[in-house]
Amino acid sequence: MIKKIILSLCLFLYSSLAFAGVEVSSLRIGEHDNSIRIVIDLSAKAEYQVFPLSNPDRLVIDINNSDISFKRSSLPKPFGVIEAIRLGQVKGSSRVVFEFNESIKPAKIFMLTPSGGFSYRLVIDVARAEDKVDNNKAINDKKEVTKKPLIVIDPGHGGKDPGAIGVSGIKEKVITLSAGLELRKQLLATNKYDVYMTRDKDETLSLGSRVKKARDKKADLFISLHADSIRKSGTKGLSVYTLSDRASDKEAEALADRENKADIIAGIDLSAEAPEVVGILIDLARRETMNYSGQLANLLVQELRKEVTTLPNTHRSAGFAVLKAPDIPSVLLEMGYLSNKDEEKLLKRADYRKRLLEAVVDGLDNYFDQKSLAF
Repeated sequence: MIKKIILSLCLFLYSSLAFAGVEVSSLRIGEHDNSIRIVIDLSAKAEYQVFPLSNPDRLVIDINNSDISFKRSSLPKPFGVIEAIRLGQVKGSSRVVFEFNESIKPAKIFMLTPSGGFSYRLVIDVARAEDKVDNNKAINDKKEVTKKPLIVIDPGHGGKDPGAIGVSGIKEKVITLSAGLELRKQLLATNKYDVYMTRDKDETLSLGSRVKKARDKKADLFISLHADSIRKSGTKGLSVYTLSDRASDKEAEALADRENKADIIAGIDLSAEAPEVVGILIDLARRETMNYSGQLANLLVQELRKEVTTLPNTHRSAGFAVLKAPDIPSVLLEMGYLSNKDEEKLLKRADYRKRLLEAVVDGLDNYFDQKSLAF
């Protein structure tokens, strides 16, 4: 399978001269000579890469040094073999991902120069894959490689521990559980992930037990959901945290201190926790996990900034106990401030949580797309 992916990358990697600051202004799709034609309008000539991925079948289009200027609501509706179309930003590049319900391949890829009132256009014609393989072999191969990533969702607090209390009296544990259930629903609807929740009801869990659940399940990712409260009622905005031995600022340090005391609130003795939690400083030497956590956080921030208000320096770091699984990339999502009356109202609304978590799913999709390129 690895050889197949490497071969595909070699066959379908295309590029042209780059100009910085390119604007991706629109995307169009249609049928053309028994294939699907994708047209991406650009403000200038740009460097680009086009390559297929499998399981599920996707076509990834990266346009270097560019920004997407049109809204997602302007995306054309999928048809035929196209299942979905997604947008994202990855390391200064605009990324467009097409998902298909059968194997495809780029048949033609070329750049059109300005004419007829149009600027530069990147054109990709996509055809059904012509290579036929033995059906039984294909089924067996698929069984070996299609294990879905397991994402563990951790709704913060619960049971005896209410978490933060909002200006209207809403408890953080209620918001995080509602958000967790919605995120699970959205992830399962993609049919790309397996999902496990540390809690799916109002129950008390120690911080160590949350980490242990994820490790016992051999999770691929761990996402802890929270909503903060602060004395400054005017403060609002979402933030994403990853683990650090030292907090990135005083506010992050104070927040970590509050969250890590959740076990005291719940009446649970931390001294009895498993060695992997107590001895976390040794385990944190696993730099690869830390790097993946940071990569995931950055991709989540890119998508969330498009949909909701975020704090300055949105990706932050602090010593959260719940992020201390040494071998599972982990992030903690502070969805906003319950101490801010406007943000509390938003977090209580199901439609707002749905929009926020749709951006989270987009960030997760981009994360696993990037991981696929490493193999």
